Amino acid sequence: MNILMLLREFLQDIKSQRTRAFLTTIAISWGIIAVTLLMAFGEGLSFRMREGLLNAGDRIIRVYGGQTTKKWQGLPVGRRILLKEEDCRVIEKNIPQVDVAVPGFGRYSRLKVGDKISSTHMEGVYPEFEFLRRTYHAAGGRFLNGKDIEERRRVVFLGGEIAKELFGRPDPIGEKVEIDGMPFTVVGTMPKKLQTSMNNGPDDRRAIIPFTTFQSIYGDKYLDEMIVKPSRAKDGMYVEQEIRRVLGKKYQFDPTDERAVPMWNFIENEEEGAKIFKGINIFLAVIGCMTLIIAGVGVANIMFVVAKERTREIGIKRAVGAKRSYIIFQFIFESLLIAFSGGLIGFLVSVGIIKLLWMMPVQEGAMEFLGRPLLSTSVIVVSISLLTLIGLLAGVFPARKAASVNPVEALRYE
Repeated sequence: MNILMLLREFLQDIKSQRTRAFLTTIAISWGIIAVTLLMAFGEGLSFRMREGLLNAGDRIIRVYGGQTTKKWQGLPVGRRILLKEEDCRVIEKNIPQVDVAVPGFGRYSRLKVGDKISSTHMEGVYPEFEFLRRTYHAAGGRFLNGKDIEERRRVVFLGGEIAKELFGRPDPIGEKVEIDGMPFTVVGTMPKKLQTSMNNGPDDRRAIIPFTTFQSIYGDKYLDEMIVKPSRAKDGMYVEQEIRRVLGKKYQFDPTDERAVPMWNFIENEEEGAKIFKGINIFLAVIGCMTLIIAGVGVANIMFVVAKERTREIGIKRAVGAKRSYIIFQFIFESLLIAFSGGLIGFLVSVGIIKLLWMMPVQEGAMEFLGRPLLSTSVIVVSISLLTLIGLLAGVFPARKAASVNPVEALRYE
């Protein structure tokens, strides 16, 4: 019954302050729209950038052969460190935190279909490459498998863009393509994916053949890279150090010599990116919060006016025994209602805008990153927290002033 009475008094106060209440509600709504959309765009941008990085390497460490820059046990600097396929087994055996380590070859090759010719970076890999580098196949095709490796099959997996360039369509499954003058059969193609990190071009312009086929054709002995995936992402830095320790023991170089075996640690890049975008989201939330603060001043202004107009009523309540806590709760309750009413409107508008943007086709360029805002749990929590804080702060000061009214003086108030 007390809540119903508070609601009834709240509606009466709003009727007497319609214009102020309307403008304040709009201000609160606008503030919530600003906070929600800014943070949603920040979350969306962060997610797309992270996915773009992981699409190039799903929490992996790429290891390359390098050159020593430090003396070690009497050995000179400048020695070449050339990696071999067997090094992958050595790493898996000696580092328990490693889930898988696979070798890889690479070279630029010429692809020809009829009179159409294209050059691209071709890689010789194992089937695990599909998941480590997110080179997932389109419907109707497949990636390389164990039989391809075992039988040294002349099959190729193509990126969608180069497939379209050579065949005029993105799904030429079963078609023949000449690679450096040798016929290969297309077994699968990769649909376009967002990729923010790359080497030797994007994956959707790549040609991928079995590791053993590459080796038998070109006779390469030393690897271009090893791809190592830790069992847990949090072990990334430790695994990187262990790789240098294990290979340093085998090839006789200083384990602290980073140039001996350079590495591209995608886990470290992801963590650094997460910190940057967390800072950006905080900055965007602060900008949106400024609008809410202005709206909160409006709510406080209304509550001060209400407190003044209801001075006599408050005096009567105090005279008949109403506690200060009841008066304070009444004003805070009303300020929270105003804040949450405006907040609900703003939140619903924000959700509508976000859904509308998701219905639009993704365009390449800036909109590929900004056109997909995300209404995550953190965005909702921040919005509700800010509304509650604004409502409390806007109501507590007028409430304290109203509760401190002397009943005798209040009854004389005109």
